[in-house]
Amino acid sequence: MYIWLSWVMLVTLQVRKGLCLEDFPLSQAIKLEKDLDSHTLYIKWRCAHPGLYDVEIYRTEFMESVFNETVEARWDKNNGLCQWTWTSQFPLECTSHSVRIRSRDPLHVGEWSPSSITEGKDIPNNSKIQVYPQDKVVLVGSSTSFCCIVGEGDDFVKMMYENRNERELRLSRRSYAITRTNQSASRPSGNNVVCSSREAMYGATIFVGYPPGDYDLTCDTRDLESAECQWKVGRDTRLYGRRKTRYTLNGRNVSSSRKQIQTIQVGKWESSWILVAENPLGNVELRDSAQLTDRVHPVAPGDLKAGNVNAWNVTLEWTWPFPTYKDLPLICQVQITANAHSDMRNFSRPGLSQVSLLDLQPYETYRVIVRCGSQNNFWKWGDWSPQISFQTKMDRPEVPDIWIWMKSANAGFVLWKPLSRSESHGVITGYEVTQERAPEDGQWTYVYPMSQRNATLILQDNSSQSVVYVRAKNSEFHSNYSRLAVPKYWPDTEDPVYEVAVRDGGFDLSWPASANGTLGYVVEWVNTACGLDCTVDWLKVPDGNTSAKIPSRDLIAGVRYTFSLFGLSDEGCELLQRWHGYSKEMVPAQSVLNLEANQYKSNVQLTWGKIPCTSQRGFVRGYNIYLVHISSLRFLTNITDPNVMSYTVKKLSLSSYKFTVKAYTDAGEDGGATVSVNLGPYSDFLIVEILVSLGSMSLFFALIAGVCYKKRNWVKKAFYPDIPEPKLPDEWTATQAPLEVKPSPHSMVQIMERQWDSGKGGLCTVPENDEDGSGTGNEPMDTDSDEPPLLQYYNQVVSNSSEVHPGSDSSSSTSSLASANTDVTYTGIQISGCCYNAATEESAECPGSYRPQMLSEGCQEEPQADLESPGLASFGGYRPQCSWKVDSAEALSFDSSVGSPTSVNSTQFLIPDVSTEDSRNTSTSKWFPSFLSGKTMK
Repeated sequence: MYIWLSWVMLVTLQVRKGLCLEDFPLSQAIKLEKDLDSHTLYIKWRCAHPGLYDVEIYRTEFMESVFNETVEARWDKNNGLCQWTWTSQFPLECTSHSVRIRSRDPLHVGEWSPSSITEGKDIPNNSKIQVYPQDKVVLVGSSTSFCCIVGEGDDFVKMMYENRNERELRLSRRSYAITRTNQSASRPSGNNVVCSSREAMYGATIFVGYPPGDYDLTCDTRDLESAECQWKVGRDTRLYGRRKTRYTLNGRNVSSSRKQIQTIQVGKWESSWILVAENPLGNVELRDSAQLTDRVHPVAPGDLKAGNVNAWNVTLEWTWPFPTYKDLPLICQVQITANAHSDMRNFSRPGLSQVSLLDLQPYETYRVIVRCGSQNNFWKWGDWSPQISFQTKMDRPEVPDIWIWMKSANAGFVLWKPLSRSESHGVITGYEVTQERAPEDGQWTYVYPMSQRNATLILQDNSSQSVVYVRAKNSEFHSNYSRLAVPKYWPDTEDPVYEVAVRDGGFDLSWPASANGTLGYVVEWVNTACGLDCTVDWLKVPDGNTSAKIPSRDLIAGVRYTFSLFGLSDEGCELLQRWHGYSKEMVPAQSVLNLEANQYKSNVQLTWGKIPCTSQRGFVRGYNIYLVHISSLRFLTNITDPNVMSYTVKKLSLSSYKFTVKAYTDAGEDGGATVSVNLGPYSDFLIVEILVSLGSMSLFFALIAGVCYKKRNWVKKAFYPDIPEPKLPDEWTATQAPLEVKPSPHSMVQIMERQWDSGKGGLCTVPENDEDGSGTGNEPMDTDSDEPPLLQYYNQVVSNSSEVHPGSDSSSSTSSLASANTDVTYTGIQISGCCYNAATEESAECPGSYRPQMLSEGCQEEPQADLESPGLASFGGYRPQCSWKVDSAEALSFDSSVGSPTSVNSTQFLIPDVSTEDSRNTSTSKWFPSFLSGKTMK
């Protein structure tokens, strides 16, 4: 069974193969046809039915394959031919092409047919240089390929597109090609392509543009007999001359221009129209159809003129050029223009050619134009007529709007608003003001020029009613009188004032109805801070209205205005209400006034004054208080009541402070005023400090006094010990009276004299008598005297066997005199006359003489003076700041100290007695012992 089936299939395939070879006799030549404008190659061959074929195309000279694909051929059963179309990238003139095909089905691939050749322009017969395509028209944005065929034996150099070198592709031995993509619109003369060879140069031109884009064809009639068609031209095709767009309307050629809207006269009316617009890149067809009565487009009225001109109206007349308009229902528009304001009025009736313009303004210049359209089946407005102008006549002016502003109880101004051009009804020449007083006073009338806007009003007695009349006049007429009773004077401070804010470009004022407003209301506004010369404006509100909107565009920003509402009645004017407002609030222009800072204990009270009204520039809502730091402000508080103009900063430490006060409105803060304060100790605190200090000191001294009283014995012993009296040895032959030290009047130093005692054979020192001659040295001390007490001193008695140097007395005296230069005196020291013995003058010194502050062993020894000089003995003179020492080892020693030198200003010994057992207590206070004991030391 399977063998049988296999045999049947094999036979079928063989038969099919034979049929294919028979159906497609591809051994015959293939027919090639070409369209040079579109670069299209038509390939045709004989076949029995459509099928799949392999198509291969070569550039003949180089046998370079440019196409090799399997395609489906289109079969024409009438002539038994298959056809397939191929479009070349390059013009077919550029080079020759060879084509061959073979059949293909799922079971069999046929043999290639013989090649068919379509020749290009690069064959040897054409020996000149050539460029293709020539004068081609292409669409903007497309790509175009160009080729250059050089002459036989010539060499290719380059190709340029619009003077720009292009990269070329070699197609054959003599043919070269370039491709330009995305081309932009060309110039009116086209874009140039130039080919250059070694021996010649040749070129071509290409035109790049758009196809026609015309639209919106409409046809209508103007004379009710012929048609006029219009359409709109699309964008510029960029093609001109013989390549431009050509038009035909209903098969008839139509001339065109470069206007955006094309208009042509068709002739006799036709019900339908077809417009065709065409250029080398394409065409467009437009259609339109309509009835005659549906497409009436009137022409412009002619001979327009103004007749019968009055103050308030005028008559317009015009004509029509076609008799057919006489019975045509028309609607006409009249545009009236005056002072840059236009008004449009419509009129209609059959054959309309005359209209009356009413409600005009007297003495006004008008400009008028007219156009018409079909009233039935309106199509469109006709053309405007030429413009004409005319001026209306004068008439009585309007009644002036007046108001009386009182600046005091007996004086004011009569104010009136100037009449506008539309209200004056002519040229205003002046204003007439009449004031009617009490019957006994009569009335007065004044005429003011047209530039005047007010008149001064003076009242002798404001208690009587006075009435003012004002009327305007032009060169021909007077207006009617405007009457107003003189209102009373109301100062700003007599009534409560409310705040009002701007909203939507104005002040919205409203009030309750009043019985005093039977004739209406007047809203007056004026700068609050102005003086006597104020700019006053007002608005009259009709009776029955209880609100008004005052525009803010003419008001100055940052200026406070007072709005006053007056009610008008037969009895006169009465003030009903007042407001304050700003057209635009701003920050205050000035800081608070008179800012002061006062200290109260540890608090600082800040006080300031109000900002003047002219500088507030808004409603002051409050104040902000700041503490000033080095480079910043620290917020302290916000005062929201503008009437509060003080603030106390509490519990501050003692230091320097700066405070800034800033007033603020709804627009923000002002620059601020700053004050400084130095917070010092306050009086109560000083009193407390003084009392505490005094109490502390008193308590301290009381405590010290108590302790000292209980320990008085110890204190006396430690700070004020008893000073022992000097003692003399028993060998002294006579009892010496105590020496008395009494300061002289000039230096508190007692001067000693030296005298020669012949009986004793030596010099003895004798105290000099006081100036009063009473100083004996034995008188008791006067403790009640203010003079410093005299210190009495007793010399110690020395042995009789002691030898005395004759000059010892001189040395001692000299030392006393010399010591006067040091504020220390050694006074009251008397030496016995036996010390000065002439026989022993050279062998011994006086042992009992006082030798103060002699040179110590460690002190630098002064050069000894001449012994013959008086006062310079072996004592060496006064040596301050040296320890007490004898001059030499041979010097006689004293059994005991003879005392200590004293200060001229003190009763205390300067050098303590070294032999006293209480010598350790020599350093004492000068005032404290006296304070404890209350007595003078002896």
